[in-house]
Amino acid sequence: MNFIARLKAGLSKSSNRLGQGIAGIFMKARLDGASVESLEELLIEADLGVQVAAELTQGLAKQRFDKNIEPDMVRQFLADEIAKILAPLEVPLVPDRSHKPAVIMMVGVNGNGKTTTLGKLAAGYQRQGLKVMLAAADTFRAAAVEQLQAWWARSRTPVVTGPAESDPASVAFRAYEQAKAKNADVLMIDTAGRLQNKANLMAELQKIAKVLKKVDASAPHHVVQVLDATTGQNALSQVQAFKELVQVTGLIVTKLDGTAKGGIVVALARQSELPIHAIGVGENIDDLQPFHAADFAKSLLGL
Repeated sequence: MNFIARLKAGLSKSSNRLGQGIAGIFMKARLDGASVESLEELLIEADLGVQVAAELTQGLAKQRFDKNIEPDMVRQFLADEIAKILAPLEVPLVPDRSHKPAVIMMVGVNGNGKTTTLGKLAAGYQRQGLKVMLAAADTFRAAAVEQLQAWWARSRTPVVTGPAESDPASVAFRAYEQAKAKNADVLMIDTAGRLQNKANLMAELQKIAKVLKKVDASAPHHVVQVLDATTGQNALSQVQAFKELVQVTGLIVTKLDGTAKGGIVVALARQSELPIHAIGVGENIDDLQPFHAADFAKSLLGL
C-alpha cells in the first residue's frame, strides 16, 4: 500500500464523519441558510476551527446559495478550498546544507510521538545518503534515551547520551562537538516536553539553544514541534505554549490514523501559519511522509 492509500485509510474516521454529515445535510438539493449553518457546525465538530469553518461555508454560499447542490459537489469544493489554505505551508524538512552539521531541535509535549518521529526522520535522511547523529537531551525521561538507542540499533545512527538527570544542554553541546568532528551532515536533538513545569522547560530549551549558539551562531537551524492529532483542539494551545518557549520553525502532525479529528491540521495551519513538514499515519518508518496539501485535503474529504 503506497502512502496515499495509507493516508486515505488513516483519515477514514475523519472522512467518514464528514462525508456522512455532508450527505445528511444536503439530502435536499438546494443550499439554504439552514444547510449552511449545519455545514459550519459539522466543520467545527471535525476540528477545522471556527475561523476556517466560517470561511469555507461563506465561500460555498457565495457560489451556490439558493441553487441546486449535491453532497459530492460540497466535498469537492471543501477539498479544493482546504488545499488552497494548506498549500503555502507545504514545506518539506530539508536540513540546511549550508551548515555542517545542520541542527534540528525537536520539541513537543511528551506522548506526542516526538522521539519516534525523530528516529523516522533520521532513517529517512540516512536513506538520502546523509550522515546523521542523534542527541538524547531529554535526560530526565529514561524511556526517551532508550527509544533513541533502539533507533540506533535499527539504523546504526550514533546517539550521544548523558547520565540520568544530567544537564540537557551539556548533552547537546557534546553531541554538536562529536557531530562536527565526525563530519556529520545532520544533528537531531531530542528535548523534554513537560509543559506542566513550564518555567523549567523554558529555561532548559533556552539554555540548549544558547549553548549551541556558542559553536554556531545560527543554530538550531530548525526547531520542529511534533503534535498528536488525537488531541484535537489541544494541539493549538500546545503550539502557542511552545512558541512562547522557543522559536518554533515548523510542525509535524502524528497519529492521524487514530482519530476522527484530522481537521486539526487545517486549524493549525490557519492559526499558527507555521510550515507543516510531515504527517504520520502509523508506526512504521514509511508511515511518516512529507506533507502534501492536495493529497491531504482529498483524503480528508474521502475523494
